[in-house]
Amino acid sequence: MIGTAKPSPHDILADLWKLAGGAPSALDAVRLTGAEPVLSSSFRVAAAAQVSIAASALAAAEIWRLRSGEAQGVAVDMLHAAVECRSERYLRVDGKPPPPSWDPTAGVYRTRDRRYVRLHTNFGHHRAAVCNVLQCEPERDKIEAALTEWDGEAFETAAYAGGAVVSLMRSHDEWLATAHARALAALPVLTIEKIGEAAPKPWSKGDRPLSGVRVLDLSRVIAGPVAGRTLAAHGADVLLVYGPNLPAIPWLTIDTGRGKLSTFVELKSEEGRARMRRLVAEADIFSQGFRPDAIAACGFSPEQAAKINPGIVYVTLSAYGHAGPWSKRRGFDSLVQTSTGFNHAEGVAAGIEGPKELPAQMLDHATGYLMAFGATMAKARQAREGGSWHVRVSLAQTGRWLWNLGRVADGLKQPDLKAEAVAPFMEQAPSGFGPLDAVKHSAMLAKTPPHWARPAVKLGTDEAEWPPR
Repeated sequence: MIGTAKPSPHDILADLWKLAGGAPSALDAVRLTGAEPVLSSSFRVAAAAQVSIAASALAAAEIWRLRSGEAQGVAVDMLHAAVECRSERYLRVDGKPPPPSWDPTAGVYRTRDRRYVRLHTNFGHHRAAVCNVLQCEPERDKIEAALTEWDGEAFETAAYAGGAVVSLMRSHDEWLATAHARALAALPVLTIEKIGEAAPKPWSKGDRPLSGVRVLDLSRVIAGPVAGRTLAAHGADVLLVYGPNLPAIPWLTIDTGRGKLSTFVELKSEEGRARMRRLVAEADIFSQGFRPDAIAACGFSPEQAAKINPGIVYVTLSAYGHAGPWSKRRGFDSLVQTSTGFNHAEGVAAGIEGPKELPAQMLDHATGYLMAFGATMAKARQAREGGSWHVRVSLAQTGRWLWNLGRVADGLKQPDLKAEAVAPFMEQAPSGFGPLDAVKHSAMLAKTPPHWARPAVKLGTDEAEWPPR
């Protein structure tokens, strides 16, 4: 219920830390400042931003303690964290703001049974799949007309079967009544599981928590790339691996590419798969957002990667989680918000008919930080205990976590952030795209302050090889 007693950000962090096996004493070093509301929402989006970022930072500080014997303080400001979870909005390239973020055909439509459906059509093949199901031209008015011949749930089912990515707006109660929500209810917000035996890998020398840690980043859009950007902020060598023919959203590539190397590898070819096997053999962390059958068909499932490189930490991102009938469904933040009740609940809280989005792609961003948190904690366990490890997160599981944090009374009355509130959290940096104005990382570590040592570069800039440790 809105306005009932809620756990503090420190309590929420303590629960995450315990879930990942962290020592309770480490929490004494954390300082969380600021208070809700920060963004206009009935949900605790700012608390989720602060806590997920703090978890990833505390894990980095713990790695530093293990490597150097030196403890350090960790601080995260709530306002800065909320701004960072909207970093793509504030990015400026050579002084220019981002272009429109959505394709003209994307967004919300009504169906024959007066339900709302949301279409994600930013990638051309997804747009084509929608129009193939509807048998219409890729124009908004044509799609609107075609959907008057479909009931909402029937269209959702047919669209997914046809390779599109859409969602039917459900209330939270409707979502909880689905077989998939019931399957997810038994899962924690993230899982860290041992999947094989291996000797502990010693830490290499370095002056940052993740110095010498090699991370393969096979992800795109927001959540997975944010995880890689976060690991890079703590010193990891992050290599973004992209298919040469895959579509991309350039603005997100720039914003989440800070700190990374970038290479092209074609996993559909044997030559590309051989190149990837060489990269995996020398990696420490493999982070990916493919569907399970797709990545396994390329030879890089968790078990396959652990066979190539015993001792690897493998991180899996999915839209709807690894259990239940929707486990192989594609999805994006906006769609999972719609499917699981957030858009309906925000609309009700705002007193409007129809969906209302959260004020940030919070499922994406929080999931990205939780990925980085899980990867870092698993890496610490590998160094201590040995073994190969599998970390699993999903947008839907992060959504359930956010929902269960509680609601903010009158949170929707909070005005949007003005430019002067955001300005202190911006920094200037060079890049392969021109000079950037971008959001700084919001976690402050006393001994090893996070920063990005490499500029954002265009996709495929680098060779498919690791830099020397």
